[in-house]
Order: sequence, then structure tokens, then C-alpha cells
Amino acid sequence: MIEAQSVAVKYDGRTIIDNLSLQVLEGEILSIIGPNGSGKSTLLKSMSRMIPCESGSVHLCGEKLASMSSKRIAQLLCMLSQSNQTPPDMTVEELISYGRLPHKKWYERLGESDHEIVNWALERTGLLSFRKRYVSSLSGGEAQRAWIAMALAQRPKVLLLDEPTTYLDIAHQLEVLELVRSINRELGITVVMVLHDLNQAGAYSDRICVLRDGSLALTDTPANVLTPELIRTVYGVEAEVTPDHLDGGLRIHVRRRSAI
Repeated sequence: MIEAQSVAVKYDGRTIIDNLSLQVLEGEILSIIGPNGSGKSTLLKSMSRMIPCESGSVHLCGEKLASMSSKRIAQLLCMLSQSNQTPPDMTVEELISYGRLPHKKWYERLGESDHEIVNWALERTGLLSFRKRYVSSLSGGEAQRAWIAMALAQRPKVLLLDEPTTYLDIAHQLEVLELVRSINRELGITVVMVLHDLNQAGAYSDRICVLRDGSLALTDTPANVLTPELIRTVYGVEAEVTPDHLDGGLRIHVRRRSAI
């Protein structure tokens, strides 16, 4: 679905991502975790062509990303950053309508089928009653749902999310992650997201990719990734990992910093 091959990314002469290869499977949820500064967001941006690769390549649906038109990329992939902003007078419905632009010629207006898709995205994200509200007036969780609705209207095959739960309280974090999982399962959209919370990564991921100092430390299932040994090595903390009997997953309890 999307594959990074020996990717290197540099900022101001400093290597951020170093010779990293990663394959994202069709229909999965892959979460990228790692300490601050390990290159998580940089990797996600290189996978969307927001930033160029110094070397290596990224392929999307079998096509080389660097050779694809921006329009073609937008038809297949949607990237949502940590902080997304709109003009103060933009309504939720107007925002979601922008998701249809990659499928239109520059001179075409939205047709009946486009409006049907916008209505479907509003309904799918529980925002029908918010359609005329200004995005700027929404709570953090409501605004994040509006941006995800815009992504759904775009009808992408791949959705990239850079820390989608940032600035949200716990209830809204879970609300957004449940929405992401439901659209992945029901619509088959491949999801790659950067997360900080290890418990959330374990609960909402099919596989987890661990970055450390710009290199790939491990990619595997949550049970094989979220071990006390890996958490100690990558994060420098001692943690207890126990079964979560509520959802059949894992529960990570951080105890203390590791001895130096």
C-alpha cells in the first residue's frame, strides 16, 4: 500500500531519518511510536511528500511518490497534521467539501454526488447537527472529527494522522481513536498514525513501528513490541506490562526511570 525504501531525511545538514525502510500493509492500522526527536513526524511527512527525501524512495499504491502529481497523491492519500486551522468563518460543511476537490477539475463545481458524499461524511462522524457551525467554534474533539470527515469525503486509500489526540482530554482522545478504528474496519482505509501514548498504541494498532534516533528499532504486533525490555531500551524507563482484561490487549504501567 505504502512503502518507504532506504529513506533518509535531513534538516539543515542534520540527519533526522537514516536509511529507514518500512512497509505499510493494505487495510491495517500502523502506529509510529518513539521518544521525542526520534523522527516520527518527519517520517510521516516524508510518506506524504510534505518534505523531500535526501535519498531512498517512497511508493504509494505501487507508484513512486516523487513522480506522482499532487492531484493524484491527494486522490489516494490524506494527511492530517497535529494542528489544523481554518478561516474563522468557515463552516463544518464547507471544510468537509474541500475533501472533494482532488476529484474535480479546477473549473468544476461540486455536483450532486459530491454533496451526497459530504452528507455521508457528516453522518459517519456524527456531525450532521454541526454542519452550519463554524469550525472555529467547535471543541477540540469536535474539530478533530470535522477534519477526519473532510478526509473521509476525500475518499483516500491511506490516511496519515500526526498525533491525532494532541490537546484533547481523555474522553475525546478515545472518541477520536474509536472513530479512526471504525473507519479502518468498515471502510478498509489504511491508517498510519503517530502516537505518544503507549497504551493507546497497543489498543488501537494492528502493528507498531518503533523509531529511535531516526532509525527503525522494531516493527511488529503490539504484543511483540510493547515489552518491558523494549520500553527500557527505547524510552529509558522501567515498565510493567500486563494483560488488559477489558479489551484483551495490554496495559503498560510506567514505574520509574531506568538506572543510568
